[in-house]
Amino acid sequence: MKNAMKSVLTGKGFDNKVPIWDLEFHPWQKFTNKPFKVGVEFQKLSEKEKEIQIGVNAEVFAEVSQKLNFSAVTVPGGYWETAPGDPAFYWLPKEYRWKQTKLVREMLSHDIMTVAITGGVMAIPGASEYVEFSYKLFDAPEEVDAIARKRLNGGLELMEKAKETGADIVVTASDIADSKGPFFNMEQMERFVLPYLCEWVDTVHKHDLMSTIHTDGQITPLIEKICDTGVQGIQAIDTVAGMKMAEALKIADGRSALCGNVDCGNLVAGTPETVYAETTLLLKSCAPFKRWVLGASNAVQFEAPKENYEAMISARNDFYLMHVSC
Repeated sequence: MKNAMKSVLTGKGFDNKVPIWDLEFHPWQKFTNKPFKVGVEFQKLSEKEKEIQIGVNAEVFAEVSQKLNFSAVTVPGGYWETAPGDPAFYWLPKEYRWKQTKLVREMLSHDIMTVAITGGVMAIPGASEYVEFSYKLFDAPEEVDAIARKRLNGGLELMEKAKETGADIVVTASDIADSKGPFFNMEQMERFVLPYLCEWVDTVHKHDLMSTIHTDGQITPLIEKICDTGVQGIQAIDTVAGMKMAEALKIADGRSALCGNVDCGNLVAGTPETVYAETTLLLKSCAPFKRWVLGASNAVQFEAPKENYEAMISARNDFYLMHVSC
């Protein structure tokens, strides 16, 4: 069966319905009766229970992704904290992360792609390093060069592991902007970000994997430059930063696929009616384009009500049903 995600990322576009993929989808448990455990809950298990659980998790990925018509699934990544001492939800310990990836690839149907977040490209630093790093950009650029090279090398090592365990797509999660615009000026982008993104993309493609970059923020001034690197997908086209998918697609002009743009805040705090309406407007505005992917403007948080996400799926299905009937 033809995979719509692969078709969009490789520039062929989609035939019938825009594919669905989210950078991270957290509410798996709301769509299945099987126990789904990652992160802190997974860590509480015994070693024997962990081995069993990654098998159950793989079953959940397969069941729910089919139910929701996903074209790709991102497997849990490595440990990280949303704030000091506050672990993120969607991660697995290193020794289980790649076992999970392998099991998911084996369990998923061939028309659903497996995505791994590997990193590789410079991003805005965390709060604890923000001030020091900002000074280094001007006072010690050679140190920033070293940081960028280390980030790239680490990301490429993880990319090779992702390839070995069956991933089809890799993502460098590299926030290079906030809601006001790019964090790096253009000279810094040309030195510390874009060359490394080019090298990362080239290496990923040599390994027969597909490449995607995630960045929050208002990236309108950077879209053309990012597309010039050859990266096949850009996620998340941030609604909070005022990004509009149709406008971004015009700028990208088919050179990279754009992914996301349904407001995460609406998915969490809105209603099925508001999500349905937003998604329908998005689909209408993007109807002329074939190189984009429907999804949230970042990760789909666990707090998002099941009914709200289902409304996004329903809006997509109804839109194309009406389009075909017309």
